[in-house]
Amino acid sequence: MILDLGDDAAEYGRQALRAFDAAGGDLLVQHAEAKPAERESLVGPVLAELGAWDLDVRADAEQLEAAAALCRSAGHWALPYPVAERLARPDDLDADGLLVVAGSRPAGTLAGLESRWAAVALNGHRSMVTGQGPGGPAFVTDVELAAVDDAGTEDVALGLTLPCWTLLGMLDRAIELTTAHVTLRKQFGQTLSSFQGVQFQLTDAEVERSGVDILAKYALWSIATGRPEALDDALALRMAVIEAADVVFRVCHQLHGAVGFCDETTLSWLSRHSQPLRRLPLGLSATRAQLTRSAGPRGLTGLYA
Repeated sequence: MILDLGDDAAEYGRQALRAFDAAGGDLLVQHAEAKPAERESLVGPVLAELGAWDLDVRADAEQLEAAAALCRSAGHWALPYPVAERLARPDDLDADGLLVVAGSRPAGTLAGLESRWAAVALNGHRSMVTGQGPGGPAFVTDVELAAVDDAGTEDVALGLTLPCWTLLGMLDRAIELTTAHVTLRKQFGQTLSSFQGVQFQLTDAEVERSGVDILAKYALWSIATGRPEALDDALALRMAVIEAADVVFRVCHQLHGAVGFCDETTLSWLSRHSQPLRRLPLGLSATRAQLTRSAGPRGLTGLYA
């Protein structure tokens, strides 16, 4: 087990970062939120040029790593497009992407998109998305489903893990922005970064982020090697990344102060568009309960044990 992405995957992620920056960077999500119907035209050509839709994440471990790196880069810019969900598309259904859904009110960040979507419940029950409700904040919309089959057990782990990589990219950026902010901002004649209290808070946030980094790589390896515990590992990763996001965004908002909640600040956009990733298909408590049911008395293995 090697808990590092391959060199090719890491380079692919760096190229994606630069491509998203050149396409508009932080302005992409602002433009898309103003005109959700233009999300595809804003982001689609960039992803196509990167060869995103040529990645075969189910058959090749190296391409799965490249997909994870791409999701992380998308999260860094809060890219207004469900990249992870598109990459998790099933091979045997006529669909462009896959949503993991739960509960009696399934939803996804599909507002303004006209792609064909499949959905899978946590028990492996698969459906096709046949309709969408009105778009809400951060492009979230309720979806209508038509049942297909119960063959989606393997889809669930992949569909849960890749969005966690997107959220990890958001955590990377939030800490990066906050570190820059406290380094420049002065109070009582000193930069904020010189105060021990600020240093302790940033350290707490970075510990959470770096821990999720390792767990995300482990869950990816678990899927790539076909481990029977892959679903448990994906649920454990999701629980960990939601907990980390709560800590990281709380610290980053505190250290930015009131300006961190204003749309003039990139952190505000990151925080708002992290919410669907943190709440869909399950929030923290529901994810913990699902993991408890899934792992059962045998418990977790590997890094999660």
